[in-house]
Amino acid sequence: MTRVFIFCAVLLFAIAGGLSWWKNAMGPVDEKDTTPVSFVVPSGQGTKEISKRLATVGLVRSQIGFYILVRFFNINGQIQAGDFRLNKAMDARTIAKELTRGMMDVWVTIPEGWRDEEIATTIAKDLNIPEKEFLSLAKEGYMFPDTYSIPQDATTGAIVKLLQDTFYQKVTPQMIADAKKAGLSLQSVVTIASLVEREGKTSQDRPVIAGILLNRLNQDWPLQVDATLQYILGYQVKDKTWWKKELTEEDKAIESPYNTYKYAGLPPTPIANPGIEAIKAVIYPTKTEYMFYIHDKAGGAHYAKTIEEHEKNVANYLR
Repeated sequence: MTRVFIFCAVLLFAIAGGLSWWKNAMGPVDEKDTTPVSFVVPSGQGTKEISKRLATVGLVRSQIGFYILVRFFNINGQIQAGDFRLNKAMDARTIAKELTRGMMDVWVTIPEGWRDEEIATTIAKDLNIPEKEFLSLAKEGYMFPDTYSIPQDATTGAIVKLLQDTFYQKVTPQMIADAKKAGLSLQSVVTIASLVEREGKTSQDRPVIAGILLNRLNQDWPLQVDATLQYILGYQVKDKTWWKKELTEEDKAIESPYNTYKYAGLPPTPIANPGIEAIKAVIYPTKTEYMFYIHDKAGGAHYAKTIEEHEKNVANYLR
C-alpha cells in the first residue's frame, strides 16, 4: 500500500506540475502589451522553426509548448504563409488561430519593365482596388518594381506612396548627384532607363544599350526604340499583352510624340517602370562608339558602330 500511495502521490504531483507548466506555457507573455508585432511566416517553413521564432521574438512563453499545441490540435497543416499582426497580450491558442486565418498582408510582386496598367491589373486582382483609381495616382517610371507585403485594407494612395517611397530609397542621392554631373536630370534618367529595361535582356547588355542610347541623344539621332511603339499601341487583345510582339512598318509611322522613329530626343514620359539595374545602367553606362544594337532570336546582343556593320548583323542574326 505504501508503494502504491507513493506512486499515486508522485503521479499527482507530476500531473499537477505538468498542468501548471502547460497553463504557464499557454498564457500571454504580457497581457498588458497590445503593441502590434509583424510576424512573417515564409512559404514552406515548418512548425518547429515557427515555434522557435515565436519564442525568440517574445510572442509565446514556450517554444516546446507552442509546438505541442500546434501538433496536438493538428493545427500545423492549417498555418498559412504571410505577414501577421500579433501581440504579446495574445495567449498561445489565440496566436495559433491567427496563423490559420490567412495573412493580414498580401504579397504583391511587380516585375521590372511593367507599365502602370499592368501594375493596376495586379493591384486590382490582389487587393480589390479599381484599376482606374490606381492609375489616377500612379506615376509612370516611379512605381518601383519589387515584391511588397501590402495590408489588405491599404488605400490606393498608401500603395502608390509605398512604391514611390521605395523608388527613392533605391535611387540614392549620390546616384542622382552622379546623374546630374553627367548632364542628366532624374526624369531623363528614369525615361531612358524605362527604354533600357524594355530593350535590354541581361545585366551585361543593359549598360551597353544605355551607352548607345546616350550616344544617339548626344548626336541628335532618333532613338528608334521599338518599345516606344509598343507603348503607343497599348493593349493587344489577340496576344493578351500590353507589348505588341511583332511590329510593322506601318507601326513606325504612327503619329505620336512617343514615336522615337519619327522624332529625335526622349519620349515625353517614361514608358515603363525600370528596376535598379536599368537605372544604374543609365547613370553609369558602358561607354563605347557603338550606335546600333540588335538581339538575335536567342536573346544575344550584337552591336555596331556603322550602319553597314548594323545591316550585316541584321542579315547574320535576324534573317
